[in-house]
Amino acid sequence: MKKPSLWKAGGLCLALALLLWALWGNTALMVSTVTVRSGSLPPAFSGFRIAQVSDLHNAEFGEGNEKLLGMLSNCAPDLIAVTGDLVDAGHTDIEAALAFVTQAVQIAPVYYVPGNHEAHLPRYDALKAGLAEAGAVVLEDEAVTLWRDGEAITVTGLSDPAFAGAGDLFGEVPAMVRAKLGALPEGEGSYTLLLSHRPELFDVYAGRGVDLVLAGHAHGGQFRLPFVGGLIAPDQGLFPRYDAGLYTGGGTNMVVSRGLGNSVIPLRINNRPEVVLVELLGIGSL
Repeated sequence: MKKPSLWKAGGLCLALALLLWALWGNTALMVSTVTVRSGSLPPAFSGFRIAQVSDLHNAEFGEGNEKLLGMLSNCAPDLIAVTGDLVDAGHTDIEAALAFVTQAVQIAPVYYVPGNHEAHLPRYDALKAGLAEAGAVVLEDEAVTLWRDGEAITVTGLSDPAFAGAGDLFGEVPAMVRAKLGALPEGEGSYTLLLSHRPELFDVYAGRGVDLVLAGHAHGGQFRLPFVGGLIAPDQGLFPRYDAGLYTGGGTNMVVSRGLGNSVIPLRINNRPEVVLVELLGIGSL
């Protein structure tokens, strides 16, 4: 008679432990470091460090995001890239988002592109104006030149396709993004860094000869399975191809952040929130 009770108690303890572990994993912020090497990177940019913040969704890590800001400061980045969904369309706090960016620009220059949640935000114009006032560089289908010791790279940013309200029944989104990239000026730098929320468009980016893409949106697949990866991601469905980490093809590298916050699905499992620290190195650099 006691054995079933012991099994039941053991099962409840295991379930509780798994729940606590999952809850801990939703707030256990971490840094993931990725090294990207390229022969086309100007020597002056070898060692350049980019801290990527993606899919914050108005989450807070410590009061006023002090833990996140402290982690960014410890990364000692040369640039902070915010790759969309800084806010959440379902529970928006523009003031909190702007307070975070106001502090982040004290650490390093902040370059921002909007994601699909900003596209559905009625107050996006207020957010955009506040970001610019805070000192962030807002890139909406624009390219700018970044100089270092007399050498340059091009930083390009795409606004999310959701701003155009385009469906994708006949491949409208890839065609639209391909046209946007083709219409942008090449800039003075031979190396191109693209900030874009959407990782599923990797083939489009590679087809345009982009050197490095920083993307998010996939939330790491939300639930990460050992030896498999992410379970589900927006615009990719089950077992997404581009869920997290570094992807390479056709001379293009893409780093996909697992992101920081949650949105429609309020819980991530085996998928800690991350800041991605990307270090650029030229071929032959140690």
